[in-house]
Amino acid sequence: MEKLIITAALTGAEVTRKQQPNLPLTPEEIAEAAYEAYKAGASIVHVHARDKDGNPTQDKETYKEIKEKIEEKCPVIFQPSTGGAVWHTKEERLQPVELKPEMATLSAGTCNFGKDVFMNSQEYIEEFAKRMKELNVKPEIEVFERGMINNAVRLAKKGLLDTPMHFDFVMGIPGAITGEIRDLLYLVESIPKGSTWTVAGIGRHQLPLANMGILLGGNVRVGFEDNIYYKKGELAKSNAQLVERVVRLAKEHNRPVATPDEARKILNIK
Repeated sequence: MEKLIITAALTGAEVTRKQQPNLPLTPEEIAEAAYEAYKAGASIVHVHARDKDGNPTQDKETYKEIKEKIEEKCPVIFQPSTGGAVWHTKEERLQPVELKPEMATLSAGTCNFGKDVFMNSQEYIEEFAKRMKELNVKPEIEVFERGMINNAVRLAKKGLLDTPMHFDFVMGIPGAITGEIRDLLYLVESIPKGSTWTVAGIGRHQLPLANMGILLGGNVRVGFEDNIYYKKGELAKSNAQLVERVVRLAKEHNRPVATPDEARKILNIK
């Protein structure tokens, strides 16, 4: 097996300070959370920016400030979201890609998202993929349903995505694929041969799916975006605490953890 790549999803677009008092919101707080996650063992930080009032924003300048502050602190891979919040426009969502980060997310289809609908038309997907390719940004293909793998394969056939592709299975969001182990196996068996993958379990699904990601030779995403608890009824102290647990599990399973440079090599980031 390759070394384990751990992604820390630091903030997200939905979680609030009322729900998780330790949620990082300002560029300074997000950068510090990134540094702590890196020290704990994360090689990628997945970032959603927030404005001065703590609301989700896709503002390019805010992402630029976050990116620069993280780069001052550590060599972790900066991965901004192009999903944003469900109400952001296509143009807003694409803004962080113009900063030419090493990676960015690419949501590969439309799905129900709790009480909302997360809209990703074929036009959106193709435009996002094309722009990432023009700027040499490695896409992480966000998969919320099985059909989104097919969408990504079609993009690759059109020359809009390079292969091997890297997938992130986001599992357990109400309205999309559930977080059962059988569903993870189904997704893993459905991606093209040679692809790499990460699993992000939402809420109570985070820990069992992290275990399975380690055992199956995939990679793992944890963090406040996906889960604010360390265990039932106990809020996590930090994103780093959630990363530390995955590192311990990986050691128990004799799976070494990748450094950022090793992750770059595994993911073919140039």
